[in-house]
Amino acid sequence: MRADLVLAGFGNVGRQFARLLGERERTLRQDHDLEPRIIGIATARHGAAFAADGLDVAAMLRLGDEGRPLGDLPVTVHDLIARLPSSDAPLRVLMETTPLSITDGQPAIGHIEAALDAGCDAITANKGPVAFAYRRLRDRAVRLGRSFLFEGAVMDGVPIFNLARETMPAVVFQGFRGVVNSTTNHILTALEEGHEFGPALARMQAEGIAEADPSLDLDGWDAAAKTAALANVLLDAALTPHDIDRTGIGPECAERARRAHAAGRRLRLVVGAAKGADGLVSGKVRPEELEAGDLLSHLRGTANALILHTDLLGDVAIHQLGGGVTMTAYALLSDLVTVRRRVGPSA
Repeated sequence: MRADLVLAGFGNVGRQFARLLGERERTLRQDHDLEPRIIGIATARHGAAFAADGLDVAAMLRLGDEGRPLGDLPVTVHDLIARLPSSDAPLRVLMETTPLSITDGQPAIGHIEAALDAGCDAITANKGPVAFAYRRLRDRAVRLGRSFLFEGAVMDGVPIFNLARETMPAVVFQGFRGVVNSTTNHILTALEEGHEFGPALARMQAEGIAEADPSLDLDGWDAAAKTAALANVLLDAALTPHDIDRTGIGPECAERARRAHAAGRRLRLVVGAAKGADGLVSGKVRPEELEAGDLLSHLRGTANALILHTDLLGDVAIHQLGGGVTMTAYALLSDLVTVRRRVGPSA
């Protein structure tokens, strides 16, 4: 079954997703009856490209890797979304990979709304839509009979949301805690080992994990957005990142991290949320000194983990040994397969 795709954004994650489509072409076709084809790409800084019969992905990747314009087509993401319904492909999907806006989740939310309204499915690796507008987008997708999926929004490709949705029926989630930001965990690990703050951050930027402007990671906004997203999906909350009690990290954490390490503890940026007796959900992000027996204290480098508090299964822990661009791109691929499965057998 053919799937025509429009990519909103063509940064590290978007380009790696495009590469994975090529690398897994045979598997997708043979095992999942899925033949994805990228027909449009729109970016904020490097122009846009469109071809109804499919773009030359190899050429697009070369241009993207070199930071050169993809084309001089004077169109926006919304223009390309408007062209998707004219495709005769059984599946028409928006792949949304624009950067997080911590102000209000836009323009990603608008992109997803436009895709759903056009009769297309929407997949995003951007945590903003889930952190700012989950209920609205979920209900819109259900009403229109489309899919809105976002596995890459938290912990890269680790199937947090799929796990809850597909494998834990009738389980009530009561809360969660975890370490979900790779950049800050790498830095805190380096600090406790005696390294300096600046070089540790630079390594994350060089690997494409931290942005050129790392303030979203360091100030705790990325973790707050993930906390809101998790709370909204798992605890049926209606939080935004601005509702999260947030404290980030900085060079001043170095001495604290080293003292904790010397005392057998670990300083980690911990997120958490829980539903109170009044039914209201509250969330937090802050550096915490963890005892040696705490699962989260053993996370080093870019490792992440999330502990889900449930009524029937007790605490369920999900541990990711390392994250990165490929894992996030895989989450997009996984969600695309999910969209295909929901359609059912080919006619």
